[in-house]
Amino acid sequence: MSTSADRQPSNRRCASVAETEAHGESVGREARDGEVYGLRGDLGAGKTAWVRGFARGVGFRGRVHSPTFALLNDYEGGRMTVHHLDLYRLASATEVAGAGLEEYLIRPDGVAVVEWIDRWAEPGAPRIPGQQLHRLSFRTLSPDEREILHDPPGV
Repeated sequence: MSTSADRQPSNRRCASVAETEAHGESVGREARDGEVYGLRGDLGAGKTAWVRGFARGVGFRGRVHSPTFALLNDYEGGRMTVHHLDLYRLASATEVAGAGLEEYLIRPDGVAVVEWIDRWAEPGAPRIPGQQLHRLSFRTLSPDEREILHDPPGV
């Protein structure tokens, strides 16, 4: 099994929702306790589809859906809890802190997958010491095709 230090930036093209989910599942199989996966991308870019696969890779077998209105859904029953956050409705890091979500963004118990991470951590912002933040950017190339750029911690 690889370590965070062994991980390199990657670029993946997915030609369908199924491929996007499969990519998430592959990453989920390698995920470790305490890691945070921050997702950026426009509406409809495939973030929630990727999270469905990610949760499956961690071993969760239930239904995964966007927590846009709840802000947080926890998926238990796999090898660790997946905390799925959606920060779309929050405008800033101050609002994220006010909602009590920071604990999931720094060193979660389990693994956190955060849609709209830039509401909390702007691109290029300094990293928090000890935080294992993976940054994933989703780009729509066509109605079916997506590009996913993955920068693991330390990159």
